[in-house]
Amino acid sequence: MNPEASPQAAFGARLRSSREARGWKQDDLADLVKYSGRHISAVETGRKPPTLRFSRGLDTVFGFTATSESFERAWGELRHGSLLEGFPEYLGQESRAAEIRLFDLGVIPGLLQTPEYATAMEEGNVKRGTLSPEQAAERVEALVERQAALVRRTPPMLIVVLDESCIRRLIGGREVMERQLAHLIEFAEQPNTVLQLAPYSMGERCPFSRQVNLLTMPDRSVMSYVESQTNGYLDRELTSVLPLVRAYHQLQAAALSQAESVAMIDEVRKGTP
Repeated sequence: MNPEASPQAAFGARLRSSREARGWKQDDLADLVKYSGRHISAVETGRKPPTLRFSRGLDTVFGFTATSESFERAWGELRHGSLLEGFPEYLGQESRAAEIRLFDLGVIPGLLQTPEYATAMEEGNVKRGTLSPEQAAERVEALVERQAALVRRTPPMLIVVLDESCIRRLIGGREVMERQLAHLIEFAEQPNTVLQLAPYSMGERCPFSRQVNLLTMPDRSVMSYVESQTNGYLDRELTSVLPLVRAYHQLQAAALSQAESVAMIDEVRKGTP
């Protein structure tokens, strides 16, 4: 394996060198971390990506826990390397934000997804061959951790406007979607949340045609994060962020009220095909 070929190849090469430095065969290490020798071989040769559980097991065996040599840290870098550019940095800012404003279309945004809905989304990636089952499971786990990071003594104000397509698109089947829509209604009842729908009838009055995230930080500075199909971009420049903030206010003014939005979500929930 050429460790410079990819982050996954670098992980495998370092695993092999760490194992050989101790004079262990693959089966010896497998016994210690409770995996098969075949699994060790697959990770070392880059045929299988490491998982969080596997990486933590390696740290315990090698004595690398909470050190600069940690395999868990390498796994985190590997996982972030598969995310859109700018998103890992955005996550760090999101966990500190005083106010989070979201707009999405097509699918429920991650912060509002139930585990079942998120799992169904990732299973779609597995079926298309873009993720392994292990990677899909870790993405769901990471999403749960991301949601938990916002549960704190003074939680951020979370303001969300969803395009009507988010609640109309059936993800994961009837039961999964029913639970997801019920979760949205529960979300709207929280004291630190606002939930509105941008109905189809808004037409050209909807200022956004893609996902938009706006963060207001404790010092009142504002930054935006937008995504295309292949790239994500975190922007701190006021000259480009303020027009998005202004457009978001216009979006909220034209969207349904929270009461009207909840009523529509409940109607769709009860009539989910």
